[in-house]
Amino acid sequence: MDRGALTRRSWLRAVIVLAFASLTTPLAQPARPPGPAAPLTILQINDVYETMPVDGRGGLARVATLKQNVVRAGGTPLLIIAGDFLSSSVASSIFKGKQMIEAFNAMGLDFATLGNHEFDFGKDVLLQRMAESKFQYLVANVLDESTGKPVGGAVPYVVRTFGGLKVGFLGLCLNSDEISSEKRRGLRFVDPMAAADGAIRSLRDEGAQAIVAITHLSYEEDRQLAQRYPEIGIIVGGHEHYVITSFTGSTLISKAGSDARNVARIDLRGDGARLERLFELVSIDSTLTDEPKTAAVVAEYEAKLGTELDVAIGSSRVPLDAESRRIRSAESNLGNLITDAMRADARTDVAIINSGSIRGDRVFATGPITRRTLIAMQPFGNVLTKIEAPGRVLLGALNHGVSRLPAAAGQFPQVSGLTMTVDAAAAPAERVRDVRVGGQPLDPSKQYAIAIPDYLLNGGDGYTMFAGQRVIVGQEAGDLMVTVLENYIKANSAVSPQVEGRITIK
Repeated sequence: MDRGALTRRSWLRAVIVLAFASLTTPLAQPARPPGPAAPLTILQINDVYETMPVDGRGGLARVATLKQNVVRAGGTPLLIIAGDFLSSSVASSIFKGKQMIEAFNAMGLDFATLGNHEFDFGKDVLLQRMAESKFQYLVANVLDESTGKPVGGAVPYVVRTFGGLKVGFLGLCLNSDEISSEKRRGLRFVDPMAAADGAIRSLRDEGAQAIVAITHLSYEEDRQLAQRYPEIGIIVGGHEHYVITSFTGSTLISKAGSDARNVARIDLRGDGARLERLFELVSIDSTLTDEPKTAAVVAEYEAKLGTELDVAIGSSRVPLDAESRRIRSAESNLGNLITDAMRADARTDVAIINSGSIRGDRVFATGPITRRTLIAMQPFGNVLTKIEAPGRVLLGALNHGVSRLPAAAGQFPQVSGLTMTVDAAAAPAERVRDVRVGGQPLDPSKQYAIAIPDYLLNGGDGYTMFAGQRVIVGQEAGDLMVTVLENYIKANSAVSPQVEGRITIK
């Protein structure tokens, strides 16, 4: 380990210990380093779409080695993923998440909850993947309509004992517009807070001395959960793609980023009246070797992808920015490229895409663009559609898209064919000003041709204003988004999109 890494980890330990020292509830006594004698070590990952390292960080085979290292040091690790893993990635577009399940089985995953991307392929595929899993699913609020029970053999909660410490675990999945009605077919989603209430009462009845909630909720929902149920000692959360380590009251909320670039390690020791928790963010990098069994599964699926995905279909003269936090809160050159491709293909006045559907969470380097890269950018199998709607509907869509600023949000719009100014301090429904389509002021009553993915046509990410508008090209007739993008790049041979001031935020 390099000296800098040791210094960073020691600093983080000090911050966490001081944070605990400032709290006064029984679950928040000053923490001491439990070391290898801690009865339980939670190893947390969330929002993992790649089995291999991304830009040198992450890799499930390395995470497997980390778990083994804890065992060798005398600890009892519990490896947990807080949702989002079946989709989206290049491999998942082909294998529908089977490669993730086999890698998780090999690495010894213990618990998982469901995230919104577990429903991308529908109920039947989800059930198949859950049946192939050797680990336990925890989800209290997603039920199979045919049985009324948690989907796929999941359980709402479990109680385990570690060195005399009785720990209760429950699982919760978000219930928002990010999961479209089509993907919910055959399933019933219960309000997460209501489901938590029943699970926590059951955990109390079974004598749990500490409660860990494994959630795939927004950070604000996690905070609400902690406020409503202060007896939850730890929320092992997902959904946001960046590291969050914070307290709401006496509850530690942890989110470890994405693609296993980091693992949140949380050591627990206590007796019910007192719970010690020590946090460390472990960087998953080349200092960890690949665990052979997991590495073999990853290599097998990488080989199956075949050489066809690596054929270059064009090139970019500039880096293409798909970093999640930036693309979900500001204009992006990659967003401009994709929406330009949409508008050209559909021959519309305007194109809009929700930034959450643009994936990769990285800056794609200058140079050749392969099909593999395109699928990494657009992995969901969405279809380009064309509608006609009046300017007032278009304005409503733009206002909805920017309504969560300054927070980064998947609904943030990337656009083509228009420019707009955003007053982030105004009321959410009145933030968009000076919209110009093709250089002309937006006319509220004029009909405009608009290109959108079928996800938005179906109300995804809260874009419900498109319902009832005239559909010119529906999802049954449109081209795949990834195909639209490939055709546009092929036609131009080399692209060099820029941030042009289409969206000005004040």
